[in-house]
Amino acid sequence: MSWSGGKDSARALYEIQQRGEYSVAALLSTITEGYDRVCMHGVRRELLERQAEAIGLPLEKIYIPRDATNGEYEARMQAVLERYRRAGVVSVAFGDIFLEDLRQYREKNLGQLGMRGIFPIWKKDSAELARSFVELGFKAVVVCVDSRHLDESFAGKMLDPEFLQRLPAGVDPCGENGEFHSFAFDGPIFPRRIKFKLGETVRRDAFWFSDLLPA
Repeated sequence: MSWSGGKDSARALYEIQQRGEYSVAALLSTITEGYDRVCMHGVRRELLERQAEAIGLPLEKIYIPRDATNGEYEARMQAVLERYRRAGVVSVAFGDIFLEDLRQYREKNLGQLGMRGIFPIWKKDSAELARSFVELGFKAVVVCVDSRHLDESFAGKMLDPEFLQRLPAGVDPCGENGEFHSFAFDGPIFPRRIKFKLGETVRRDAFWFSDLLPA
């Protein structure tokens, strides 16, 4: 299971568990070397590990250089996936919703390894996904926002009906175009809540990051 720790990963895992068609071998996460944080999301590795422990699945961490090229990223990903393929794992699940080029990219790379992609929430309505995420009892906090789409005030906020209502027109309710990223800390896939404290919010390039401190 491709695992960023955010709402879409959590919802995709929930769908897999509900269907009961697959056995999940591990959560697969990319960590930025030097920062020791989830790539793009900026969440500390320790919180990712607490998620996996609560869910009850192994966490496979792939360390990616900060300014890695596509080739470097793909080589590190391939090395890990080949190991799982040899162990009998034939599929990787993703929380993608509607980005066709991203799905094609994933399927092409997996096909080269003799593996295939699973997309549990593919083509579901973004607004309905966001609403049902909350209605199912999931809780998530927004950890990163793209300043080209949202201002600093959205960082560090709970993903709740008020947050969704505040989103400007043109911003996908699930942030599928990269407008925002989140950290899921409670809900039906978690037997216990992941405890954290909000740290400072800082800007890195075009992005606002709200730091989460393990509690």
